Amino acid sequence: MIRPFEWGMHVAGRIEDYALIGDMQTAALVCRDGTVDWLCLPRFDSHAVFAGLLGTEEHGFWRLGPATPAGSPPPAADRRRYRGDSLVLESEWDTPRGTVRVIDFMPPRDGAPQLVRIVEGVSGRVPMRSALRMRFSYGWVVPWVHRVDARTVAVAGPDSVWLDTEADTYGKDLTTYSDFTVGPGDRLAFTISWQPSHREPPALPEPEGALEATEAFWREWVEHCTYHGPYRDAVVRSLITLKALTYAPTGGIVAAPTTSLPEEIGGVRNWDYRFTWLRDAAITLSSLLRTGYREEARAWREWLLRAVAGDPENLQIMYGIAGERELSEAELTWLPGFENSQPVRIGNGAAGQVQLDVYGEVTEALHLAHMTGLARNDYASVLQLKLIRYLEEHWDEPDEGIWEVRGPRRHFVHSKVMAWVAVDRTVKLIESGDVDGPLERWRELRDEIHREVCEKGYDAERNTFTQSYGSKELDASLLLIPQMGFLPPDDKRVIGTIEAIQRELSTEDGFVMRYPTAGEDAGVDGLEGDEGAFLACSFWLADDLAMIGRVDEARKLFEKLLALRNDLGLLSEEWDSHNQRLVGNFPQAFSHVPLIDTALRLTASGAYGG
Repeated sequence: MIRPFEWGMHVAGRIEDYALIGDMQTAALVCRDGTVDWLCLPRFDSHAVFAGLLGTEEHGFWRLGPATPAGSPPPAADRRRYRGDSLVLESEWDTPRGTVRVIDFMPPRDGAPQLVRIVEGVSGRVPMRSALRMRFSYGWVVPWVHRVDARTVAVAGPDSVWLDTEADTYGKDLTTYSDFTVGPGDRLAFTISWQPSHREPPALPEPEGALEATEAFWREWVEHCTYHGPYRDAVVRSLITLKALTYAPTGGIVAAPTTSLPEEIGGVRNWDYRFTWLRDAAITLSSLLRTGYREEARAWREWLLRAVAGDPENLQIMYGIAGERELSEAELTWLPGFENSQPVRIGNGAAGQVQLDVYGEVTEALHLAHMTGLARNDYASVLQLKLIRYLEEHWDEPDEGIWEVRGPRRHFVHSKVMAWVAVDRTVKLIESGDVDGPLERWRELRDEIHREVCEKGYDAERNTFTQSYGSKELDASLLLIPQMGFLPPDDKRVIGTIEAIQRELSTEDGFVMRYPTAGEDAGVDGLEGDEGAFLACSFWLADDLAMIGRVDEARKLFEKLLALRNDLGLLSEEWDSHNQRLVGNFPQAFSHVPLIDTALRLTASGAYGG
């Protein structure tokens, strides 16, 4: 049968073209044209059912939008927004026949995970089409699709996905379609639900009730936010994003819900971020605590204690979202990658690296939780003491550092600074009288680390700290020296480091690279190619500028960074200054956390416009 409306081929959008929806156990990315190009079920780290983001339509997608003449590409929405302070997405199209709205969301889970799409007619009568192509195992497996009563189910191995809708559906080219027309006030829902294939079918969805409950959940959650400054909209959207990246059953926080979105378009720097980095999660906890979210902080602390268990000597830099230790890295050779950026990777081999700075970030998080009055957990204090006893024996060893270099281990200055932080915070814990420990010995250790960093990690001729002992290269992680209290902001060495990073690591538009990928130490990370400006580092620079009194400059940089967010307030990991686009996994917790932190600092200093 020839249909009057046949879409042309959909091509994955730019990274900034995507919206995030999620249920705090997994997440979907929805493109401007109404296509869901990424969804892993039932968890963030499960195999993708829709992997079109990293491939083509053949690897799975779900498009829902106005029908168009044969051969025409699916049209982008004319407007889209989140409903207030929520994770409910609304997309609207103005067509020659009228205006239509699609509401996309994932209800906080109470049973089977669901993705709900409600079509609402606004004006005129608009022909619509739903095209659903499920492909299991990241686009590798074509499921068996059949009808069970009035429901459509796709089954492959252990997984089944159920489609429920009142619209008529039909199959064509291994895709499930529905063609229909909506007028003013018409509402038609489509829901997919995941269920283990050996179990009974999931309960029939209730889309309208689920929408009401989802909006109520987010409205109530946002009410706990204690920040009411001039950047509240940006802060709240970042907080909602961080909440969406939290795996509710365990409290683990993923760095991002995606894998292999490239740091350089067409390059090889493509990594799987669907795991819990101790560093990222610790700084996320810090931001949540400072904005009123104590329950999330408590849940993460409990996750940490379970993940590390009684084995701090073998502390990993990252774990699975339930605390899994085995995160073997593999390549999906059948996926061409986002804009042909290969390889596509799952798992992350960096899990086995030595990164001594993690001890500092974890200890700082535990310290902040203690200082803000989070209900005491005795084992958290025991863990902190165990971490320092291990660090006491190993702080002077080389490591792979904060950026997970795949080149030789080095004595990275940031790692040593964070080792100092770990000891310093533990000394303060002992001084408070809450725990017992070798106070004088660890005071001496703190002084020893500080003295060595200032002697071996500082270039007196250039008046700057360097990336590693004996190196001439800079590293944006040095911007954390004043923020961690290692040296005061007015120390000439701090100011010199900030100014050197501005000179040598800033891009033409004023953002900050992590470190040189060319020059004397080219190849420090053991990888080919280049990368974009690292957004977290750029926020750190704004923080430092405010700390040394250059508050107007700090505010201007911060507002330039805010302008890089997409139309929905979301950031990826990096910014490609040459092509003026977001790059890296998306949305990225490690970008949204420093956004919150810098907003808090600027608000406290009064450094904002208006």
